[in-house]
Amino acid sequence: MRIDIITGLPKLLESPLEESIVRRARDKGKIEIVVHDLRSYAHDRHRTIDDAPYGGGAGMILKPEPLFECIESLKGQRSYDEIIFLTPDGEHLDQRIANELSLKGNLMLVCGHYKGIDERVREALITREISIGNYVLSGGELAAAVIVDAVARLLPGVLNDSASALTDSFQDGLLGSPQYTRPAEFRDMKVPEVLLSGNHAEIEQWRQEQRLERTRRWRRDLLRKDNGV
Repeated sequence: MRIDIITGLPKLLESPLEESIVRRARDKGKIEIVVHDLRSYAHDRHRTIDDAPYGGGAGMILKPEPLFECIESLKGQRSYDEIIFLTPDGEHLDQRIANELSLKGNLMLVCGHYKGIDERVREALITREISIGNYVLSGGELAAAVIVDAVARLLPGVLNDSASALTDSFQDGLLGSPQYTRPAEFRDMKVPEVLLSGNHAEIEQWRQEQRLERTRRWRRDLLRKDNGV
């Protein structure tokens, strides 16, 4: 898989893309991530990528010229399954979308900044818009990093335990179960006996019951009929 990220602030992405699971995915050759500095496509003396909005109002808007040039240049080199604009207006990222994107070959992520991007870019070039929540960030860079992380860990061969991603929270619409490790007792707090029993059927039943209970308690909005609730 290849992901191209367009941003006016590439340094915001350096650390998230060079650590943990994303770095492992890159080192294993499972994902190629290329960050493109939008200022490289601005040709005035100051490499200007933003301007004031027509009609007045606060904030600055990313200009159409550098975005069109960058996106069209990349499209001339390869085909993209999706050209995604990170915006509060978009559909909310969830595990279903992460799973779907992980099956793609080439993705492009376009990071807005300030008050957003010129609407003509959205109309002519963007194929999908995604939000990571009902709040506003300074730009789309951190949202892009979230999408990359959510997708990279799903790629075959990235996680040492291939079953790990399949048992994550939200994969089947439920939260995860409580997790414990050694020691079995710490400050008078004990690991549930069932987890020490070695009875895998009982352990699986206990975990499913805990997942249902946690979802009822904390995220009732996730409950679905096919989860038996």
